[in-house]
Amino acid sequence: MQVGDLDMKKLALAVAAVAALTGSASAADLGARPYTKAPPPVAPAYNWTGFYVFGGGGGGLWNADSNIETTAGGIPLSRDTRLGGDGWFGTVGIGYDWQFNGRWVAGVFADGQFGSLRGSLTDPIGNIEGRQKLRTSYAAGVRLGYLVAPNVYSYVNGGYSGSEWSSTAMNDLAGNPTGVTTPSFRRDGWFVGGGVENNLDIFGISAPGWFMKTEYRSAFYDRISLPESFVGVPTGISTTFKPWVQTISTSIVYRFNWGTPFVAKY
Repeated sequence: MQVGDLDMKKLALAVAAVAALTGSASAADLGARPYTKAPPPVAPAYNWTGFYVFGGGGGGLWNADSNIETTAGGIPLSRDTRLGGDGWFGTVGIGYDWQFNGRWVAGVFADGQFGSLRGSLTDPIGNIEGRQKLRTSYAAGVRLGYLVAPNVYSYVNGGYSGSEWSSTAMNDLAGNPTGVTTPSFRRDGWFVGGGVENNLDIFGISAPGWFMKTEYRSAFYDRISLPESFVGVPTGISTTFKPWVQTISTSIVYRFNWGTPFVAKY
């Protein structure tokens, strides 16, 4: 082997060693790659637009301004009274909501209430009284509210309301039948109210589409004059009746389009 070739090999080995040592030192100087946390997940975006049905129950009371009038015997008489009653009822309904501008929700709905809110209908002129009962009521209206949380809706509502009332059989003060009756009747009016609706998931229950709704409602109905009759013969006495009904109900709601919440990407 020639001396020149040997020197070249030694030089090549020296250069390779220096390069290896330099690379190791540079890698050591860089240090470990820093840890980067993932961004927090975006909250679920719920969709309140769509149809829903509901059913439940509640309690209520009614008050009525009343005026007793008579021309019997040719002498007109009149006396004002204040009537009232209370009781329980069941309710069912259907509706449709639209979600807009982020957290605002508006909708239309219709429902019915079936039960017995009972009170007294009195005739102080004849010293007789009977049981007056609100048997059914129904409503159609609109509601508007705001999502105070993605799955909690606070709203106000209002619209048309109708009602069906029972006939009344009058008794004397001792509770004995007198044969005097007033007819059943129907009254129209309007209502206002409000409530809160929330998804049942907030109670730790996995129930997509299922909600609970609690609502207050105040309904005002037109005045009516109820003629008294004795075994079918008019007595000449009539009772005016203008009811105001207040109710509180709690219902279970099912929303058809709810499904699994959509979660936005990071």
